[in-house]
Amino acid sequence: MLLQDAKDNKPFNRKNYVVEQKLDGIRCVISNMDELYIYTKQNIRITNKFPELHKCPLPEGTIVDGELMIIDQQGKPDYEAMSTRFLSNKNKTPVTFYAFDILRYKGIDVTGLPLLKRRELLEQALVESEQYKKIQLFEGKAKEYFEQIQKDGLEGIVIKRSDVNSKYTVGKRSNSWQKVINWLHADVYISGYRKSDFGLLASIDAANGSKVSVGVIESGVTPEHKQVIDRIKSRLVYKEDKSFAYMEPLLMAKIKTKNWTRSGKLRSPVFMDFVI
Repeated sequence: MLLQDAKDNKPFNRKNYVVEQKLDGIRCVISNMDELYIYTKQNIRITNKFPELHKCPLPEGTIVDGELMIIDQQGKPDYEAMSTRFLSNKNKTPVTFYAFDILRYKGIDVTGLPLLKRRELLEQALVESEQYKKIQLFEGKAKEYFEQIQKDGLEGIVIKRSDVNSKYTVGKRSNSWQKVINWLHADVYISGYRKSDFGLLASIDAANGSKVSVGVIESGVTPEHKQVIDRIKSRLVYKEDKSFAYMEPLLMAKIKTKNWTRSGKLRSPVFMDFVI
């Protein structure tokens, strides 16, 4: 089941909705049917990458949905560490699976049950261990909870419908699950663009007065924004190679980003508008 963006990225308090923390890791499904399998959201089997999860507390015939995470020393999800572990064959930093829903319980398909009933079954199915945890669910007060998420510098929240119509819809995006992201906002220089699979090169001022690259902005760039680049690129482009055209950093953009990486790069940046 996939998340829908909340309207205007705003939390709301509404009857028959509950809220939980949006986890900053890698979404996956753990299936303990005839044997244990772990699948990503893209349905790629990754069981062998995480031997620490092979001692699974789920009863046979059970499938759960959740997030693989590495928690840092401050008790916060560390997406960079999780991504490094996922992509490496040598990195063995232990991961923890945090479950937030259940699809099958002891061989029975429970996706048609309301969310709160599924959560009751998840409580029965999963005995927590060092590698297996359950996400806490809160009744209402999404606005207040999101304020705390912002203070703690976490990724965001998910607001979920909880009444009789809150079934789990496999592989579909639904307003029953709405995400609110704790975006960070910044102004950056547009220092060029990627020619194929268009994206804007972004940079910021370094301490010595030079410009330093902070990544590529792929989301949020509309055809109208591209037209602006097309109109001025002949005056600003000073160098090109096979993949990129490099521009004098005279044009600026307002962007939002999930966070800044430890190496000073934008993570999942979204173009909002030009700075005028």
